Amino acid sequence: MRREHGQAAALTVLFLTVLLLSAAAVIDVGSWFREDRDTQRIADAAALAGAQALPEDQGLAQSYAVEYGTKNGGGVAAANIAFSTSVMAGDTIEVDVERPAPGFFSKIIGIDSVTVGSSAKARAGVPDSARYTAPITVNERHPMLNNCSGPCFGQATSIDLVNLHRRGSGNAAGAFALLNLRRGSSGNEGAGEVAGWLEFGYDAWMPLGTYDSVPSVNWNSSHMTEALRARRGDEVLFPIYREPIVGGGSNARFNIIGWVGFLITDWDNTGSSGRVEGEFTRVIWEGILTNSGGSADFGVRSVQLID
Repeated sequence: MRREHGQAAALTVLFLTVLLLSAAAVIDVGSWFREDRDTQRIADAAALAGAQALPEDQGLAQSYAVEYGTKNGGGVAAANIAFSTSVMAGDTIEVDVERPAPGFFSKIIGIDSVTVGSSAKARAGVPDSARYTAPITVNERHPMLNNCSGPCFGQATSIDLVNLHRRGSGNAAGAFALLNLRRGSSGNEGAGEVAGWLEFGYDAWMPLGTYDSVPSVNWNSSHMTEALRARRGDEVLFPIYREPIVGGGSNARFNIIGWVGFLITDWDNTGSSGRVEGEFTRVIWEGILTNSGGSADFGVRSVQLID
């Protein structure tokens, strides 16, 4: 009987040891999986942060990625960042994150830590659709969009919403550069709604294509005055149109080919005047990237993770 009791005790100790080691393994492995998921979060965020400087400045992109990774858990080193081309030259950043994940119970069997890691790629580009756009459209021939080998950013200028022209056919019969951003609608958007698109941005995707104008009375409204006051000193996103303007007045149609950032400093929306003052800016904006590269490039960039 003593031998049987001794055997039972030994087996109990053995099973308890195995059970404890199994529980320890589950705890440690679970901890390592959580650490691994955390590195994926860091890699994604660091790649998106770095992509904001692309494709113009890879050095700055690397700095953004390392800085953001360091602030959010570490594991991002300059040596683990690479650049490549997806659509525009040097438009893609890849970030590898590696860091040790400590063991707890695994130390019993000599495993102090394991290395966990993740990778992420992000691309910057010119969007083919944009969100939160404003209803004021700008002629692609605007001098400050062309006099600096492209847009002249950070220089005072103004945008005229009246006196629009169709090349070769004189005035566009009262056309006014204020857009109906809701394509296919009945055209009954009120002054408050159009002003809301300026104050808050149009809360839907705006693809490239043809858009109708809205009557100039919407520009002269008190709603628009309040919207302009609210956006003074803010960056907004203006659509860019290419001539010719088809039709005139409230029947005018504009061919939208891209977008540009604009910092509003002043305006005139009294009487027959239509003018916004400020400066063109580079912006990172919410947009949809495609591989077509169909949108004209006026300094607007969107970023997204890619496989």
